[in-house]
Amino acid sequence: MSNLDDLSNKSITEMSTDEALELLRQIRLNRRLPTKTKSTKKSTKTQRKEATSGIDPELAAELLKMLGG
Repeated sequence: MSNLDDLSNKSITEMSTDEALELLRQIRLNRRLPTKTKSTKKSTKTQRKEATSGIDPELAAELLKMLGG
């Protein structure tokens, strides 16, 4: 069974300051999560046009009657 002594990594106390800082920088870079990309939203006018484009005038009149308008 392997243990910590079997690893070939040098102890941080045995490293020079520059080596330790470089190791720390690499660890921090590896821990970073990729940034989420922003999704593009459609304008409200475009959304309304898409929602109402499939409604014919008769259906619109029936809907208005149902809503009490």
